[in-house]
Amino acid sequence: MIAANNPNLKSWLAVPEGSDFPIQNIPFGVAATEGDSPRVVSRIGDHVIDLKAMFDFGYFADLHFALEDFDTDSLNNMMRRGKQGTRDLRNRISELFSEEHELKDNQNHLAQILISVDKAEMLMPVKVGDYTDFYSSEQHAYNVGCMFRDPNNALLPNWKYIPVGYHGRASSIVVSGTPFHRPKGQQRPVDAEPPVFGPSKQLDFELEMAFVTYEGKPLGDSISTKEADDFIFGMCLFNDWSARDLQKWEYVPLGPFLAKNFASHVSPWIVTLDALEPFRVSGPVQDPKVFTYLEYEGNKHIDINLEVAIQPENTDEKVVSNSNYKYMYWNMNQQLAHHTINGCNIKAGDLMASGTISGGEDTEYGSMLEIAWKGTKPVQMPDGSERKFILDNDTVIMRGYSEKNGLRIGFGEVKAKVLPAK
Repeated sequence: MIAANNPNLKSWLAVPEGSDFPIQNIPFGVAATEGDSPRVVSRIGDHVIDLKAMFDFGYFADLHFALEDFDTDSLNNMMRRGKQGTRDLRNRISELFSEEHELKDNQNHLAQILISVDKAEMLMPVKVGDYTDFYSSEQHAYNVGCMFRDPNNALLPNWKYIPVGYHGRASSIVVSGTPFHRPKGQQRPVDAEPPVFGPSKQLDFELEMAFVTYEGKPLGDSISTKEADDFIFGMCLFNDWSARDLQKWEYVPLGPFLAKNFASHVSPWIVTLDALEPFRVSGPVQDPKVFTYLEYEGNKHIDINLEVAIQPENTDEKVVSNSNYKYMYWNMNQQLAHHTINGCNIKAGDLMASGTISGGEDTEYGSMLEIAWKGTKPVQMPDGSERKFILDNDTVIMRGYSEKNGLRIGFGEVKAKVLPAK
């Protein structure tokens, strides 16, 4: 049992009913407040916890951390302390904020430790060195295959043998709330005619989760499925925007390029893999049998409820998808094992995304390409307009949480507004 996961723990901090951030969560992020530099923080309820201040007061004195692990603008230094280091830190925060601890009476310290969530500007939590995007939801791959090939050959021959992935653009991964401009590039609307250039007309969201890694093994070594949990720090929500019309024209032979490199958004709170342990579930039967290096033991899928909403400007949002991370065919352990089987080295802060997550029902699809089925089934918005893809000034919001036996561990949200093309 991880001490911080005790479902009976209660905090002396008030936690609103239905909060994503009870004391059993203790996620990590980076925040700035007026007059202060960025620093590493955690959260319980509607309070952001300044871990730099806690270090200064000596609350982590016997843990293996230094000031530069918290007085910084990313989680990378902290993550280099490894799985046991961050587990000890999370357990200590849990202890300090449990209802019986005397910290609650130290008003001088609390005045410098606690920040109201509305006073904290949440920043990009991780300096992403390398970013890999997988393609690991069978239903999504099947849906796309049906649209662009045929139902009898929807999955390519390699799909059930390898966790398909590609190396994406790390520099354009930004934190929730960052607006971005509609991408532009070449498209070929009519197959028999030459391509045209201009703003994308088929801008789409992709509902994904991502995991962030600790420092891996040296170049040349591999991480097994059994070891993978020790190299995964935590997870966040991930919106991997896609310009479908650009992608269709450019992806042969080397895959997506301008269709994906303009922006991807992450939620600001990284929820540790430790905090998600109670929500492990079994995965699908994998047939054909996978290669030995992709075999795994135990429950390595995670039950995470996911929601996507579209909010047109000056009107209410419309929920367009309710899906779940447990629908993945390939799990994180398999993805990391495959990524490193040829000796690829993983660094602290690398980010690996799941690929679009779709369930078996049309209400569980993870992209507008599927929800509106290539534009043939437009979605009605509260203001009377309709969506086949995402329009200028739309805001897309994704939310996610796990819940079991009355305990809810959530991620908050990732949201972004689309501005017109420059």
